Amino acid sequence: MSVPAAGTDVAELCPEILHGRIGRMRSQDLQDSEKLNWYALYTRPRFEKKVDEELRQKGIETYLPLRRVLRQWSDRKKWVEEPLFRSYVFVHVTPQDRIRSLQARGVVRMVGFGGKPSVIPDDQIDAIRRFLQEGMDLEPTEYLVTGDWVEITYGPLMGIRGRLVEIRNRHRFVISIDAIRQSVAVEVDPAWLRRVDGGSG
Repeated sequence: MSVPAAGTDVAELCPEILHGRIGRMRSQDLQDSEKLNWYALYTRPRFEKKVDEELRQKGIETYLPLRRVLRQWSDRKKWVEEPLFRSYVFVHVTPQDRIRSLQARGVVRMVGFGGKPSVIPDDQIDAIRRFLQEGMDLEPTEYLVTGDWVEITYGPLMGIRGRLVEIRNRHRFVISIDAIRQSVAVEVDPAWLRRVDGGSG
């Protein structure tokens, strides 16, 4: 039985090891390149709906949370739909399609930190959707860094996690979208909440 000379590269002895590793790496890279994630686009003021429409026409999946607000004019009042988060539109794209989403008129940039786009967890988007679908009275609120994490244990929103704060002596349940440092708050019965460890998920 021959003994390999000192300094012999393992790839020379077992090239299939190297090839197998590269194959796995390429497979993982391919999966990552095709994976859909949520990102936030920061837009020019009052361009949210225009950006949302243009991206949809391009076949890009978007989410623009809207809330109904009663506006007062000099001669009348009217209910209008306004973006829940001003100057933000969410997109559900692959890494390749991030560039396409930035090409819409009115888009300023994709939200990120340290030079990398920030991925928004699916459950944060789902929570906002469920709130709006249930007709909850949402209002934008200050982004919270501290506070107890709680989970709704009863009703149609059961299972959603967020932070609990008190505003004007009323209990408010807060869902935070960390990437854009924005939050929404909804009134909730304290009896429907339980404290949990950690964040969302």
